[in-house]
Amino acid sequence: MFETLIGVITGIVVTGLLVLIIALIIAWRFSHMVAKKVSAALPAKGRFTEVSGGRLHWIEKGEGQPVVMIHGLGGNHHNFTYAMTERLAAAGYRAIAVDRPGCGWSERDSDEQARIPQQARMIAEMLDKEGIEKPLLVGHSLGGAVSLALAVNHPEQVGGLALVSALISPPDAPSEAFAGIDLANPAMRRFVAETLAIPMSIRNGAKTLAIIFGPDPAPDDFRVRGGGLLSLRPDAFYAAATDMAAVGKDMHAITARIGEIQVPVGMFYGMDDRILSAPEQIAALTAAVPDADVETMEARGHMPLVIEPERLEAFVVRMAGKLG
Repeated sequence: MFETLIGVITGIVVTGLLVLIIALIIAWRFSHMVAKKVSAALPAKGRFTEVSGGRLHWIEKGEGQPVVMIHGLGGNHHNFTYAMTERLAAAGYRAIAVDRPGCGWSERDSDEQARIPQQARMIAEMLDKEGIEKPLLVGHSLGGAVSLALAVNHPEQVGGLALVSALISPPDAPSEAFAGIDLANPAMRRFVAETLAIPMSIRNGAKTLAIIFGPDPAPDDFRVRGGGLLSLRPDAFYAAATDMAAVGKDMHAITARIGEIQVPVGMFYGMDDRILSAPEQIAALTAAVPDADVETMEARGHMPLVIEPERLEAFVVRMAGKLG
C-alpha cells in the first residue's frame, strides 16, 4: 500500500511538472509571437548610430537649436514623438528623440551598458559622432538621471538640462507600476522575460498605465502612438528590469555630484506623480542647485509630455533660451 501511495504521488508530481513545462513553452511561443507582431506594427523609422557597446536609434524633426529628449524606464522615443517633437520642430528647434541603450530600437552589447553612466557615455558618443553640439537635454524620469550623468561626466557636450518628472535621488521602494520588473538576478530576469512577462503585462496593462499616468487618464492611443506596445517584447522587459537594477547601483553617486553642474538646470513636475515623489525629487536637486528653474503642476502626474504638451513645450522653450 505504501508503494502504491508513493507511485501515486510520483505520478502527480511528474504530471504537474509536465503541465508546467507545457505551459511555459506555450507562454514562450505566445510571447515571441506578440513581439513579432509588435515589431512589425512599430518598426524603426529613425537613424542608427554605432557607438562603443551598441548602437542607438534616434529620430529628429526640424532645424535650429538642438533639443535632445531622453525617455524613462520601460519607455522609448515614441513617448516624445507622441506630442513633443512636432511642437518643438514647429517652434524652430531641432527636436531629437533618442531610444536609450537597449530600449525601443537601440541595442546594447551587455548588461554593463545598462549602468546609468554607461548609458550617458553612449549617448555622449552619439552626440559627438553626429555633430550635435551642446543640446538642451530633456530627460524624463530615468532619462532625467541619464541626463544628470551626462552633465556631470560629459559637461562639454551639454548645453542645459530640462528635467521632466525626473529621477534625481533613488526612492526607498519602486512604484507599484514597476514591481513586476524588480528582479535582481539576471537569470531570473531572462526567464521571466521569455515566459511570464508578456502575458502578465497584457493582463495588467490597463492597471499599470493608470498608475503611470495617474491621476490623469491614459490616452486610448498611447499603446500605439506613444509606443507602449514596444514593451510587449521579451528583450524590452529584460532591458527595463536591468535598468531598474542599475538605479540602486548608480544613483547615489550621481546625486552626490549634482552640485558640479555648471549649465542651466530646470525641473518640471506634476505634484501628484505616482511614480516618483515630486517634493522629494525637487528637494534633492535644489539642495545642490538652489537656483534651478522649478515649475510644478498641481493635481497632475508623471506624464506631462503626453498630458500637458503645450505647457511642457513652454518650459522647454524657456530653458532653451537660457543656454549661452
